[in-house]
Amino acid sequence: MINQPTSHHIPPQTWNRPIGLGWEKPYTVRYSSNLDDGPWHGMPLGGFGAGCIGRSSRGDFNLWHLDGGEHIFRNLPACQFSVFEEVNGKTQAYALCTEPPEDESLSAWNWYPASSNTQKTGTYHALYPRSWFVYENVFKAQLSCEQFSPVWANNYQETSYPIAVFEWIAHNPTDEPITLSILFTWQNTIGWFTNALKQPKVQVRDDGSPVYEYQPRWGNSVGNYNHLVEDFHRVGCLMSRLSASEDVREGEGQMAIATITNPAVEVYYHTCWNTAGTGEEVWRYFAQDGTLLDEESEHPATEGRQIGVALAVKFTIRPGKTRKIPFLLSWDLPITEFESGVCYYRRYTDFFGRNGKNAWSMIRTAMKHSDLWLDNIKAWQNPILNRQDLPSWFKMALFNELYLLTDGGTLWSAADENNPKGQFAVLECIDYRWYESLDVRLYGSFGLLLLWPELDKSVLLAFARAISKGDKTPRIIGYNQAEAIRKATGATPHDLGAPNEHPWEKTNYTSYQDCNLWKDLPCDFVLQVYRDFLLTGGEDYEFLQDSWLAIVETLDYLKNFDKDQDGIPENSGAPDQTFDDWKLQGVSAYCGGLWLAALEAAIEIGKCLQKTEFATNFSPSISETISTYESWLEQAKPIYKNLWNGQYFQLDSESGSDVVMADQLCGQFYVKLLELEDIVSPEKTISALQTIYQSCFQNFYQGQLGAANGVRKNGEPVNPNDTHPLEVWTGINFGLAAFLIQMGMREEGFNLAEVVVKQVYENGLQFRTPEAITASGTFRASHYLRAMAIWAIYYQCRE
Repeated sequence: MINQPTSHHIPPQTWNRPIGLGWEKPYTVRYSSNLDDGPWHGMPLGGFGAGCIGRSSRGDFNLWHLDGGEHIFRNLPACQFSVFEEVNGKTQAYALCTEPPEDESLSAWNWYPASSNTQKTGTYHALYPRSWFVYENVFKAQLSCEQFSPVWANNYQETSYPIAVFEWIAHNPTDEPITLSILFTWQNTIGWFTNALKQPKVQVRDDGSPVYEYQPRWGNSVGNYNHLVEDFHRVGCLMSRLSASEDVREGEGQMAIATITNPAVEVYYHTCWNTAGTGEEVWRYFAQDGTLLDEESEHPATEGRQIGVALAVKFTIRPGKTRKIPFLLSWDLPITEFESGVCYYRRYTDFFGRNGKNAWSMIRTAMKHSDLWLDNIKAWQNPILNRQDLPSWFKMALFNELYLLTDGGTLWSAADENNPKGQFAVLECIDYRWYESLDVRLYGSFGLLLLWPELDKSVLLAFARAISKGDKTPRIIGYNQAEAIRKATGATPHDLGAPNEHPWEKTNYTSYQDCNLWKDLPCDFVLQVYRDFLLTGGEDYEFLQDSWLAIVETLDYLKNFDKDQDGIPENSGAPDQTFDDWKLQGVSAYCGGLWLAALEAAIEIGKCLQKTEFATNFSPSISETISTYESWLEQAKPIYKNLWNGQYFQLDSESGSDVVMADQLCGQFYVKLLELEDIVSPEKTISALQTIYQSCFQNFYQGQLGAANGVRKNGEPVNPNDTHPLEVWTGINFGLAAFLIQMGMREEGFNLAEVVVKQVYENGLQFRTPEAITASGTFRASHYLRAMAIWAIYYQCRE
């Protein structure tokens, strides 16, 4: 036997929690209309756009995002690892979840004891895309399991794979041989993950946002069947479903579990056991001696029957020795369907085919390459983990906040002629279920940009294509019950659509506000285009060319809101920007600054294009457009400076508010990020940031919560009944922290970010980071896109 490490090398920067230990007072949801699944969330497994499965720190597989854009959170007890141990004739066996099934199924099974405040039974660790279970004080053997999917930066192939690798390490620290058996069971859920409602009804919730009905075919297993696969040194169970059609439909395909055989282990199987029963047909033999009866049946499930598969690997470890045991899970559900008949193949099908029969091919690939995949993940993560100038809590959150790229209802379509790496999209959140909200991704897209820049560009090109399109469909606006058209020609859309329609093609799904009136969206688009160009080397002129006409059209559209023709569009007195419950009137610090920044960026984009062969392709000419933007910019600058009150920039020019807005200088943050001319002098920027830090952060609940969006200088609310001003937005806070660091206020930036990270990761919000938290221990809008703004902090600290 080869000498091996006695346990996994787990980086010290993980988020960790005793296995099965609950939370005394986790954050709860602020509004009943919002999602609150409770704190039992763990790192998701699966590639981008392939669907994902989450497993919590109590050991249960409980999050099922296998239907593109849809959310199911419930424990499926038959999907589980279990361990049998025999030492000196004494045996014990546990299913490694601390939560027995609520429906009393699998009653024959013995469930793992949970940790308490005084006794740990193990520790769960997570550092996306890797997580670990380390089992303690129950077994004589030292047992740990590392689980991961092949996700790493700048990889556009394996990162899409629907594969999870589980590597077990078992070590014998005693003076006697230990016999172990590790059991992997899984339920056949093929056919479950599609909406049974073909024309789901759309309703408007009490918060004014649209939501549509989703009813998965959960438990509908008629026609599901399993079979054994033995393939050289590989053995596994394949789960499929009978279909009357040759064409694969959404929810159809295969799943597989597998392990490796060798002379030092015994492998046992059961291909068709009743997952809704007592589980005795599996547990009786496994708990007795770690075996199964090698029962094989390919009979399809009939009405009311649920079936699962089981693989057990049994082995004996001599004293002082160690053994590695791999298990693998794959799923091949190649199609995502949106509105009826609108179907896309997933990105991984570019590499594994589209017939829904490739789960075993994935298993073979994983067995061949999983060690290399893990090396690639470490090679990406270690340079950051090894930096001594970055605190451990920051490294932990930096990687773990990327969970959303797997779990955020993510779409990643197969490549085509116009999209050589496919089209990509992440939901704003599970509550606000529409894709890539542009105002949110102004901060929230930094992770995608810095690690998978081609995907970020694909999102912006989808926005570019959408700007010239109009949709005059009337609808009622939730905020004020006014009627408005869905999408004005020339307006930058708020989002790229929703899973129940046709994402990328049918935009502006949200109807809480009339986003055609928003003053930040066109600016957000222009700034992100130039940002992606500049931060990826400044050479992708084709990207700029493909975006230019949309930039010109949407800035012209926004200029129409400059009612007094002073060069700067005014806010209308409605919530017409990302803080969509917060009224701004006249020229505002937030939107006005973004306007100036966008003009500067557009001018630079035009100058870049003038140096290329694309320069003569446009009408009006690029020179004319640049001249126009320069005149607007010079006219607008003094107007914007009038908002300065000696310490910070006033909220706006007409409301008379004395509020200190945390994100008042987002435009200045962006011009400095993009190496453009300051729109605010360094002295005023520092003064404003110091005021924000003191007022919104330190004076607001003694600096224990994070920075509120907007309060008076003493930290008190302008109106105690305000919503958005008194919330702490995780993504805005990370963006503000990046801004502080950008301006040399590194200690303040990390102080702010640390408080927010602790709020999330110490209060049961891990792997469901919300948009907003409040002083009363509530949150709003979990699984939120903007929180990946933590990567903006990393960019400011890059070496």
